[in-house]
Amino acid sequence: MSGFTPHGKHLVGGEWVAGEATFQSSPAHGPAHDFAVGTPDLVARACAAAAGAFDAYAATTREERARFLEAIADEIDARAEAITEIGTQESGLPEGRLQGERGRTTGQLRLFAEHIRKGDYLDRRLDAALPDRAPAPRPELRMIQMPIGPVAVFGASNFPLAFSTAGGDTAAALAAGCPVVVKGHSAHPGTGEIVAEAILAAIEKTGMPKGVFSLIQGGNRKVGEALVTDPRIKAVGFTGSLQGGRALFDLCAQRPEPIPFFGELGSVNPMFVLPQAAAARGEEIGKGWAGSLTMGAGQFCTNPGIAVVMDGPEADRIIAAARAALEQVAPQTMLTDGIAQAYRQGVDRMAKSNAVKPVLTTDSAERNASPNLYETTADAFLGEDDLAEEVFGPLGLVVRASSPEDMERIARGFPGQLTATLHTDPEDADLARRLLPILAQKAGRVLANGFPTGVEVADAMVHGGPYPASTNFGATSVGTLSIRRFLRPVSFQNLPPYLLSGDLAG
Repeated sequence: MSGFTPHGKHLVGGEWVAGEATFQSSPAHGPAHDFAVGTPDLVARACAAAAGAFDAYAATTREERARFLEAIADEIDARAEAITEIGTQESGLPEGRLQGERGRTTGQLRLFAEHIRKGDYLDRRLDAALPDRAPAPRPELRMIQMPIGPVAVFGASNFPLAFSTAGGDTAAALAAGCPVVVKGHSAHPGTGEIVAEAILAAIEKTGMPKGVFSLIQGGNRKVGEALVTDPRIKAVGFTGSLQGGRALFDLCAQRPEPIPFFGELGSVNPMFVLPQAAAARGEEIGKGWAGSLTMGAGQFCTNPGIAVVMDGPEADRIIAAARAALEQVAPQTMLTDGIAQAYRQGVDRMAKSNAVKPVLTTDSAERNASPNLYETTADAFLGEDDLAEEVFGPLGLVVRASSPEDMERIARGFPGQLTATLHTDPEDADLARRLLPILAQKAGRVLANGFPTGVEVADAMVHGGPYPASTNFGATSVGTLSIRRFLRPVSFQNLPPYLLSGDLAG
């Protein structure tokens, strides 16, 4: 399937719906297309369809939902060529990246199918009745995790597939038994549309309720606000900016019935290069950092934007190696004109700071980004809060520490992060042991001797962290644990046998 031409409509409760107003996509290359603009009225229709489908969908068996998830994956694979074609046009990402991301997307769906078949996520517990217990008998208690209701998902700008229409949030919610309403990202509406077609085909193939999935394209801020404030929505999954996420988080908290907002809001993902590791393999670390820093034009939420090193000749070698590697990186196309502009603004902010020294400076024009590298001291870094703010793109900052105590101060000074990394050798054990518990308090994932760009989809993965990395430190948006965001525990007391059926009877 190639030569896909979008029809530009929303998918609402199993029907393709046009709109009065349209917007035009802004592809990195290839033709632009017109898409219907989302409205609060369309959001209300989609939420009503989701609420109407909830009882029937929540009552499906785990096997039925597993087959549905696998059908979605199959339908996405059947559209592989068309997805790659329009996805590369809209995002500017290379074909290999889109193909890999499609594999990750279908892999997530199939992983959740396998996960719910096992049933462990239900966390079923049984306390048998103790009728003869003194001084008072104990009733029989059964506990099980149950779906919370319709879920709103916001597509991400930097992942047209894996964090968008049928991405991790959608897969986890559908696996849990929750209908989903997606607000598509205007950066890749054609990609969103073709994936929505795949989901609709899976709905029809497996006989699921039509309202189990809807896609609302485009629209201004009021569309997002209408989605998170609709009383039928019971939770929100979001990947995006701190400013936008915090605004939606506040709206969720201010509702007459507050709901959880699971926002992943970004991070600078600091790396700490300990002295012996720097001495033994500083050039290798510097080169590896440059590769991680510029992967995908630095447009990953786990991009390691800050490296903390001990001042001295080893730091010089790390910086020199990083600079040499960065100088070889050609300009890369960014996902949107807005992201490219924000990157230039971040570079300008860094360049104007009296607290930093330029190591490598480049010009980035239009939708392209070239790497930039700066360095500073521990005192200067701790004295300017904005140096620890994320610059979404290939910009790195080296912080020179003068002592192990400096490294501890820097570690304690960071706000919440998605990741933190230790580059350490056995001779660094004492300092590593001092830093590890600090970093574990700051980040959702702590790495040793690696680079955080890339997030494995697995049972033990945590992609989240203390605020402002995410709005819920106890949740992850990647891996099978993410299903828990869309479940709630319910305890049943003294239910008679004739009311025990399905998972509750297990």
